[in-house]
Amino acid sequence: MSKISRVSKAVRFATLAGIVGATVAAPLLSATSASAASASTASASTWDRVAQCESSSNWANHDSGHNGHYGGLQFSPSSWAAAGGKKYAPRADHATRNQQIQVANKLLAMQGPSAWQCAHAGPLHK
Repeated sequence: MSKISRVSKAVRFATLAGIVGATVAAPLLSATSASAASASTASASTWDRVAQCESSSNWANHDSGHNGHYGGLQFSPSSWAAAGGKKYAPRADHATRNQQIQVANKLLAMQGPSAWQCAHAGPLHK
């Protein structure tokens, strides 16, 4: 067998492997994207009900219950930071209602409804 025919076979094999690999990977990538798109989120009205229970809808609540939780949805400083809240403000009570809701949806996707004592008021679902 000549060197050229061995190279041709190698090229055909590599091309076929690439096509098969892409065919197998495409549905997996689609499934991952679909999962990310369907991550847990709640509407603003759902979060308003949770905030009513958590803080009497005081979105600027600054630990009035002396429990170390802030904002309308009563974020702990560590949860606020973990869900990306610090890009808006150092603590939840310094962020707007909409910013708190954005961070809350991220935290909901990360931890589920158990992150809030008043999850039942929404109700929040994962």
